[in-house]
Amino acid sequence: MNNYGFVRFAAASPAMRVADCDYNTTEILNILHKAEKDDVVAIVFPELCITGYTCADLFLNRLLLDEAKTSLMRIVEETKKLSVLAVVGLPLEISNKLYNVAVVLKDGCIHGIVPKTFLPNYNEFYEKRWFSSVSELKESEVSICGQVVPVGSDLIFDVNDFKFSIEICEDLWSAIPPSSLYALNGTDVIFNLSASNEIAGKHHYRKSLVSHQSARCLSGYVYASAGNGESSTDLVFSGETLIAENGVILSEGERFSFDNTVITADIDIERLRNERLRNKSFSLQEYYRINEIAYRNIIMKSESVEDKDCDFLLKRYISPTPFIPQGDESLNAHCEEIFSLQSGGLAKRMLHTRIKNAVIGVSGGLDSTLALLVLVKTFDKLGLDRKGIYGITMPGFGTTDRTYANAIKLMQALGVTVKEISIREATLQHFADIDHDENIHDVTYENSQARERTQILMDYANKVNALVIGTGDLSELALGWCTYNGDHMSMYAVNVGVPKTLVKTLVSWVGATQMEGVVQRVLADVVATPVSPELLPAEGGNMSQITEDLVGPYLLHDFFIYYMLRFGFSPKKILYLAQHAFKGEYSRGEILKWLKVFVSRFFSQQFKRSCLPDGPKVGSINLSPRGDLRMPSDAVASVWLKQLTDL
Repeated sequence: MNNYGFVRFAAASPAMRVADCDYNTTEILNILHKAEKDDVVAIVFPELCITGYTCADLFLNRLLLDEAKTSLMRIVEETKKLSVLAVVGLPLEISNKLYNVAVVLKDGCIHGIVPKTFLPNYNEFYEKRWFSSVSELKESEVSICGQVVPVGSDLIFDVNDFKFSIEICEDLWSAIPPSSLYALNGTDVIFNLSASNEIAGKHHYRKSLVSHQSARCLSGYVYASAGNGESSTDLVFSGETLIAENGVILSEGERFSFDNTVITADIDIERLRNERLRNKSFSLQEYYRINEIAYRNIIMKSESVEDKDCDFLLKRYISPTPFIPQGDESLNAHCEEIFSLQSGGLAKRMLHTRIKNAVIGVSGGLDSTLALLVLVKTFDKLGLDRKGIYGITMPGFGTTDRTYANAIKLMQALGVTVKEISIREATLQHFADIDHDENIHDVTYENSQARERTQILMDYANKVNALVIGTGDLSELALGWCTYNGDHMSMYAVNVGVPKTLVKTLVSWVGATQMEGVVQRVLADVVATPVSPELLPAEGGNMSQITEDLVGPYLLHDFFIYYMLRFGFSPKKILYLAQHAFKGEYSRGEILKWLKVFVSRFFSQQFKRSCLPDGPKVGSINLSPRGDLRMPSDAVASVWLKQLTDL
């Protein structure tokens, strides 16, 4: 698929005059030429845009109908000079019945005509006075502008990189919109030609309809409505233009403009198709099919398609932090919900086991801090004494004064039971037992410390009849940055569904919204402390081991996790998106370097994820072998790494 799966669409609401086909056509052509310069692949115009929607009984005038067809021919001729696909609306007579139709134009050809299905005939609408529904249509083809053209509501248009279908205004407002059936039959994007007038509150409802239908259909949705040039005898039209993708409004035009309004957006067709692969309701189209509609595929593919990936400039915002919502209100709600999910999952486990104590290793780092905060909230929620939380700090060879002090101060301020158990002597004894030179700072040196800490936590939990609460996060699990049967293991892992960037955000949020005094200050310093396992000897009291220097920035890895696991994107596309998201922050070479690290580690470390302890899923991605990720531990990464090498 070209352009990394993205296709650029446009929705237009032209300046117009009621019943002035020549003027309206000129404005349509002006917009088409502008769309061509903006590399738009397909553009949709409003319902009956050639004549205007508010012509009323003039629709029954022969001259207006003939002028509309003349104008259509003018547009057809102009499209011979353009590559953009256009969808325009006009009244069209077929076998002595008048239909409100959408016409698909490209390269001087009319590829199909779609009449409106549902005609509103209530309140301010009187469409049945002039038009017939497509349900009355007997023909499957019609002769127009010197061409024989397929006509009907059973048309699915197949272009090079996407399939689209058309519904007209009221069709979207019906109980079962045609777009739902189109989507089940393979349509990627819905075009809606509309003439929806404004009344108080209608804008928000209409916008939600477009958004929700795109989500329900796992599709793109391009919506264009009639504007202020329509008659204001009884109604006002705003020229609403919207482009949505799977529930998200990508672009929205200015309403109530007297100038041409054109919006564009790049819809990710590959993403939509990958979503449908996961959603098995799309494999049950036979169950949903009404009246056994046999859809006709209208092939519009070019003979040869040039690969433009390297030249494609994406006009779309790509968030560098896909796990973190934008905007204070959304962020607060998101953090509160995740924090509640974590504590809710833990509360259920404690109630089920009838255990009223918990043991947690507190290092002064981000992960253990968040897990401790979740524990405190859970105990408060269950009405348990916080002294039943045994916070154990276990200084080792790499523990720094900063993290040690933060761990102690935080536990004391939160009112939990504080225990300090050094692992130095026990680890040195272990080195002697296994005949390992303590001066060799290899993986044995590091993992021995992690496993010693886990043994302390497990055995102390037995001693006080407690659950060991795991602190490791989703990002560490994706990278395998944990010691097998060390910090990898616990009795319930509250952070297992939370990526590192979100861990940091959650700790900041708790500090800013729920804490004060000492706790607030400690949390701020924890967030400011570099991420480190602190397993190598400290140098002058400072960390000698910074995780992100070794495995790469978690900001990048969380980005890779999101797009590889959530949407199944290839390394090539992830690299492309990352270059947009991190422009000016990371170079292409840096992104490529750490992406190779991520892919290599993700595949090689699956065995650790295959035996994860229980923990709550809190977002759209989870690595549990019992939930979202069914992956063999011996799968190889050669296909992914080859693409990265080629890049």
